[in-house]
Amino acid sequence: MTIKINKHIAGYEVVKPEEELAAMALAAEEKEARNSAKVIRMTEKIMRPEGMESLEGSTYKIKTPLDDHAMYVTINDIILNQGTVHEQRRPFEIFINSKNMDHFQWIVALTRLMSAVFRKGGDVTFLAEELQAVFDPKGGYFKPGGRFMPSIIAEIGDVIAHHMQKIGLMQKEELSEQQKLILDQKRAEAESALETKSTVASPGEEAGYPASATLCNKCNTKAVVVMDNCATCLSCGYSKCG
Repeated sequence: MTIKINKHIAGYEVVKPEEELAAMALAAEEKEARNSAKVIRMTEKIMRPEGMESLEGSTYKIKTPLDDHAMYVTINDIILNQGTVHEQRRPFEIFINSKNMDHFQWIVALTRLMSAVFRKGGDVTFLAEELQAVFDPKGGYFKPGGRFMPSIIAEIGDVIAHHMQKIGLMQKEELSEQQKLILDQKRAEAESALETKSTVASPGEEAGYPASATLCNKCNTKAVVVMDNCATCLSCGYSKCG
Protein backbone atom coordinates (compact mmCIF):
# COMPACT_ATOMS: atom_id res chain seq x y z
CA MET A 1 0.00 0.00 0.00
CA THR A 2 1.45 3.34 -1.09
CA ILE A 3 1.32 6.28 1.34
CA LYS A 4 1.93 9.80 0.03
CA ILE A 5 4.03 12.00 2.34
CA ASN A 6 3.29 15.73 2.02
CA LYS A 7 5.71 16.94 4.71
CA HIS A 8 9.51 16.92 4.96
CA ILE A 9 10.93 13.89 6.73
CA ALA A 10 12.72 15.08 9.90
CA GLY A 11 13.85 11.64 11.02
CA TYR A 12 13.09 7.93 10.90
CA GLU A 13 13.37 4.81 13.04
CA VAL A 14 13.35 1.16 12.06
CA VAL A 15 11.21 -1.21 14.14
CA LYS A 16 13.39 -3.90 15.60
CA PRO A 17 12.28 -7.53 15.25
CA GLU A 18 12.12 -8.07 19.05
CA GLU A 19 9.92 -4.97 19.50
CA GLU A 20 7.57 -6.21 16.81
CA LEU A 21 7.33 -9.63 18.50
CA ALA A 22 6.65 -7.99 21.90
CA ALA A 23 3.84 -5.88 20.43
CA MET A 24 2.28 -8.94 18.81
CA ALA A 25 2.50 -10.89 22.09
CA LEU A 26 0.86 -8.01 24.02
CA ALA A 27 -1.98 -7.82 21.50
CA ALA A 28 -2.53 -11.58 21.80
CA GLU A 29 -2.67 -11.36 25.60
CA GLU A 30 -5.23 -8.55 25.47
CA LYS A 31 -7.39 -10.54 23.04
CA GLU A 32 -7.24 -13.63 25.27
CA ALA A 33 -8.13 -11.54 28.34
CA ARG A 34 -11.19 -10.13 26.56
CA ASN A 35 -12.36 -13.56 25.49
CA SER A 36 -11.99 -15.04 28.99
CA ALA A 37 -13.46 -12.05 30.87
CA LYS A 38 -16.32 -12.89 33.26
CA VAL A 39 -19.59 -10.96 33.37
CA ILE A 40 -19.64 -8.64 36.36
CA ARG A 41 -23.16 -7.89 37.59
CA MET A 42 -23.90 -4.46 39.01
CA THR A 43 -26.19 -5.83 41.73
CA GLU A 44 -26.08 -8.95 43.82
CA LYS A 45 -28.75 -11.02 45.51
CA ILE A 46 -29.39 -9.82 49.05
CA MET A 47 -29.23 -12.61 51.61
CA ARG A 48 -30.56 -12.72 55.16
CA PRO A 49 -27.70 -11.99 57.61
CA GLU A 50 -26.26 -15.09 59.26
CA GLY A 51 -27.51 -15.72 62.76
CA MET A 52 -30.39 -13.25 62.34
CA GLU A 53 -33.69 -15.09 62.69
CA SER A 54 -35.85 -11.96 62.97
CA LEU A 55 -36.06 -8.74 60.97
CA GLU A 56 -37.50 -5.36 61.87
CA GLY A 57 -40.56 -4.27 59.93
CA SER A 58 -43.94 -2.57 59.91
CA THR A 59 -47.54 -3.76 59.48
CA TYR A 60 -50.19 -1.71 57.68
CA LYS A 61 -53.97 -2.23 57.65
CA ILE A 62 -55.99 -1.95 54.44
CA LYS A 63 -59.77 -1.72 54.87
CA THR A 64 -61.78 -1.29 51.69
CA PRO A 65 -65.54 -0.84 51.23
CA LEU A 66 -65.42 -3.76 48.79
CA ASP A 67 -64.78 -6.36 51.49
CA ASP A 68 -65.89 -7.01 55.05
CA HIS A 69 -62.44 -8.27 56.02
CA ALA A 70 -59.33 -6.10 56.25
CA MET A 71 -55.91 -6.88 54.79
CA TYR A 72 -52.72 -6.63 56.83
CA VAL A 73 -49.53 -5.89 54.90
CA THR A 74 -46.25 -6.62 56.72
CA ILE A 75 -42.95 -5.41 55.22
CA ASN A 76 -39.70 -6.54 56.85
CA ASP A 77 -36.51 -4.57 56.25
CA ILE A 78 -32.81 -5.36 56.15
CA ILE A 79 -29.94 -2.96 56.89
CA LEU A 80 -27.09 -2.89 54.37
CA ASN A 81 -23.56 -1.66 55.19
CA GLN A 82 -24.50 -1.29 58.85
CA GLY A 83 -22.20 0.98 60.83
CA THR A 84 -20.77 2.76 57.76
CA VAL A 85 -21.55 6.02 55.97
CA HIS A 86 -23.29 3.93 53.28
CA GLU A 87 -25.76 2.38 55.71
CA GLN A 88 -29.14 1.89 54.06
CA ARG A 89 -32.40 0.30 55.09
CA ARG A 90 -34.39 -1.44 52.38
CA PRO A 91 -37.32 -3.91 52.18
CA PHE A 92 -36.42 -7.59 52.27
CA GLU A 93 -39.75 -9.44 52.28
CA ILE A 94 -43.49 -8.77 52.30
CA PHE A 95 -46.48 -10.70 53.66
CA ILE A 96 -50.21 -10.04 53.17
CA ASN A 97 -52.79 -11.66 55.43
CA SER A 98 -56.57 -11.62 55.16
CA LYS A 99 -59.54 -13.71 56.27
CA ASN A 100 -61.00 -13.49 52.78
CA MET A 101 -59.89 -16.66 50.99
CA ASP A 102 -61.09 -15.34 47.62
CA HIS A 103 -57.81 -13.41 47.33
CA PHE A 104 -55.56 -16.25 48.53
CA GLN A 105 -54.02 -17.31 45.19
CA TRP A 106 -53.07 -13.89 43.83
CA ILE A 107 -51.93 -12.70 47.28
CA VAL A 108 -49.48 -15.62 47.58
CA ALA A 109 -48.22 -15.09 44.01
CA LEU A 110 -47.86 -11.32 44.49
CA THR A 111 -46.01 -11.54 47.80
CA ARG A 112 -43.58 -14.17 46.51
CA LEU A 113 -42.77 -12.14 43.41
CA MET A 114 -42.30 -8.90 45.35
CA SER A 115 -40.12 -10.60 47.98
CA ALA A 116 -37.96 -12.07 45.21
CA VAL A 117 -37.55 -8.59 43.65
CA PHE A 118 -36.65 -7.11 47.06
CA ARG A 119 -33.94 -9.73 47.57
CA LYS A 120 -32.59 -9.33 44.05
CA GLY A 121 -31.28 -5.88 44.90
CA GLY A 122 -31.05 -2.71 42.84
CA ASP A 123 -33.77 -0.08 42.54
CA VAL A 124 -37.08 -1.56 43.76
CA THR A 125 -39.11 1.66 43.90
CA PHE A 126 -40.66 0.82 40.52
CA LEU A 127 -42.79 -1.86 42.24
CA ALA A 128 -44.87 0.76 44.06
CA GLU A 129 -45.35 2.80 40.88
CA GLU A 130 -46.40 -0.21 38.82
CA LEU A 131 -48.91 -1.46 41.42
CA GLN A 132 -50.44 2.00 41.85
CA ALA A 133 -51.21 2.05 38.12
CA VAL A 134 -53.41 -1.11 38.27
CA PHE A 135 -57.12 -0.41 37.69
CA ASP A 136 -60.05 -2.63 38.60
CA PRO A 137 -62.45 -3.08 35.63
CA LYS A 138 -65.36 -3.11 38.11
CA GLY A 139 -64.35 0.33 39.41
CA GLY A 140 -62.36 1.65 42.34
CA TYR A 141 -63.38 3.21 45.65
CA PHE A 142 -62.79 6.25 47.84
CA LYS A 143 -60.72 6.04 51.00
CA PRO A 144 -61.64 8.11 54.07
CA GLY A 145 -60.40 11.61 53.28
CA GLY A 146 -61.58 11.67 49.68
CA ARG A 147 -58.66 9.90 47.99
CA PHE A 148 -59.62 7.60 45.14
CA MET A 149 -58.10 4.13 44.84
CA PRO A 150 -58.48 2.49 41.42
CA SER A 151 -58.08 -1.04 42.87
CA ILE A 152 -57.00 -3.07 45.90
CA ILE A 153 -53.67 -3.70 44.16
CA ALA A 154 -53.19 0.06 43.80
CA GLU A 155 -53.72 0.51 47.55
CA ILE A 156 -51.11 -2.19 48.25
CA GLY A 157 -48.76 -0.21 46.00
CA ASP A 158 -49.66 2.93 47.96
CA VAL A 159 -48.73 1.15 51.21
CA ILE A 160 -45.38 0.05 49.73
CA ALA A 161 -44.69 3.61 48.55
CA HIS A 162 -45.50 4.95 52.04
CA HIS A 163 -43.13 2.41 53.60
CA MET A 164 -40.33 3.27 51.17
CA GLN A 165 -40.78 6.95 51.97
CA LYS A 166 -40.64 6.08 55.66
CA ILE A 167 -37.27 4.29 55.36
CA GLY A 168 -35.80 6.86 52.95
CA LEU A 169 -35.86 4.97 49.63
CA MET A 170 -38.39 7.36 48.09
CA GLN A 171 -38.85 11.09 48.50
CA LYS A 172 -42.29 12.42 49.38
CA GLU A 173 -43.50 15.48 47.52
CA GLU A 174 -44.35 18.10 50.13
CA LEU A 175 -45.84 21.54 49.66
CA SER A 176 -44.03 24.62 50.86
CA GLU A 177 -45.48 26.80 53.62
CA GLN A 178 -46.47 29.45 51.07
CA GLN A 179 -48.30 26.87 48.94
CA LYS A 180 -50.14 25.58 52.02
CA LEU A 181 -51.26 29.12 52.92
CA ILE A 182 -52.55 29.71 49.38
CA LEU A 183 -54.47 26.41 49.41
CA ASP A 184 -55.98 27.19 52.82
CA GLN A 185 -57.09 30.57 51.51
CA LYS A 186 -58.66 29.04 48.40
CA ARG A 187 -60.40 26.41 50.54
CA ALA A 188 -61.90 29.11 52.76
CA GLU A 189 -63.06 31.07 49.73
CA ALA A 190 -64.64 27.98 48.18
CA GLU A 191 -66.47 27.07 51.38
CA SER A 192 -67.80 30.60 51.83
CA ALA A 193 -69.01 30.66 48.22
CA LEU A 194 -71.21 27.61 48.71
CA GLU A 195 -74.82 28.63 49.18
CA THR A 196 -76.24 25.21 49.94
CA LYS A 197 -74.65 22.05 51.29
CA SER A 198 -75.76 18.46 50.95
CA THR A 199 -77.01 16.74 54.09
CA VAL A 200 -75.10 13.59 53.19
CA ALA A 201 -71.36 13.96 53.63
CA SER A 202 -69.21 13.02 50.65
CA PRO A 203 -65.70 11.52 50.92
CA GLY A 204 -64.23 14.95 50.24
CA GLU A 205 -66.23 16.60 53.00
CA GLU A 206 -64.79 14.20 55.58
CA ALA A 207 -61.36 15.72 54.90
CA GLY A 208 -62.64 19.30 54.95
CA TYR A 209 -63.00 19.77 51.18
CA PRO A 210 -66.15 21.35 49.69
CA ALA A 211 -68.96 19.06 48.64
CA SER A 212 -68.72 20.38 45.07
CA ALA A 213 -65.07 19.32 44.76
CA THR A 214 -64.16 16.97 41.92
CA LEU A 215 -61.49 14.32 41.52
CA CYS A 216 -57.87 15.41 40.97
CA ASN A 217 -56.07 13.54 38.20
CA LYS A 218 -52.70 13.96 39.91
CA CYS A 219 -53.26 12.90 43.56
CA ASN A 220 -56.61 11.06 43.07
CA THR A 221 -58.24 13.14 45.82
CA LYS A 222 -61.72 14.65 45.52
CA ALA A 223 -60.46 18.16 46.22
CA VAL A 224 -60.56 20.13 42.94
CA VAL A 225 -62.54 23.38 43.07
CA VAL A 226 -62.99 26.16 40.49
CA MET A 227 -61.82 29.55 41.72
CA ASP A 228 -61.46 32.56 39.40
CA ASN A 229 -62.23 30.31 36.40
CA CYS A 230 -59.29 28.06 37.30
CA ALA A 231 -59.53 24.47 38.55
CA THR A 232 -57.20 23.99 41.53
CA CYS A 233 -56.66 20.95 43.76
CA LEU A 234 -56.82 21.86 47.46
CA SER A 235 -54.86 18.73 48.39
CA CYS A 236 -51.73 18.73 46.19
CA GLY A 237 -51.94 22.22 44.65
CA TYR A 238 -52.20 21.04 41.03
CA SER A 239 -53.77 23.63 38.73
CA LYS A 240 -54.47 23.67 35.01
CA CYS A 241 -53.61 27.36 35.01
CA GLY A 242 -50.09 26.65 36.26
